[in-house]
Amino acid sequence: MSRMIELGVNIDHVATLRQARKTYEPDPVAAAVLAELGGADGITIHLREDRRHIQDRDLRVLRETVAVKLNLELSVSAPIVELACQTRPEQATLVPEKREEVTTEGGLDVCTHRKSVETAINALKSAGIFVSLFLDPDPEQIEAAQQLGADAVELHTGQYALARGSAAQSELVALTEAGRRIRSLGMQLHAGHGLNYQNVIPVARIPEMHELNIGHAIVSRAVLVGMERAVREMKALMRR
Repeated sequence: MSRMIELGVNIDHVATLRQARKTYEPDPVAAAVLAELGGADGITIHLREDRRHIQDRDLRVLRETVAVKLNLELSVSAPIVELACQTRPEQATLVPEKREEVTTEGGLDVCTHRKSVETAINALKSAGIFVSLFLDPDPEQIEAAQQLGADAVELHTGQYALARGSAAQSELVALTEAGRRIRSLGMQLHAGHGLNYQNVIPVARIPEMHELNIGHAIVSRAVLVGMERAVREMKALMRR
């Protein structure tokens, strides 16, 4: 494979472990450093409205210390968008957000929330930030993303990750077709959610895939073998 797919390592769950005791460790900033040493091409964090894991200070310190691309996941909430515009990560990924969910459960509904999404995109791009939208592999949503000026679409791979056998193959076909549409509309192709060491290779093989964002699987592996090794192992799988 001549192209190299970028790996964004999501370190939210390092902060989740810290917040479980409301203490100072483990430090997401230290995790980011180790992820970079392991070969991460980007560090991804989600600053949620309820601040359940990543805190404002984490964002500020990571903005000053991360040497690779910083990708901030965020809702279209005006205060969060304003904070993103102030800190200026290289990339912002707009995602849906519900207080009661354990993790993001699906793609952003651009068609229903078109105005608020458009407002957020315009503000972020005015601040010089590359904007990605986290979407289900739905043609209508992808078309809307392009119309609103998104630079990239991150395909929600959750349904693929949960599926087994022929159902997983069907989900992979849907992701591949959606990826083709995204590229034909001139946007970068990203993917993430539920990807792990067992299911990542078929998604990495989708034509013109540019970036994968993976968090829970890598942090879980890192608990056992360390962050550097966990990231190296994932990068090795993506290169196959």
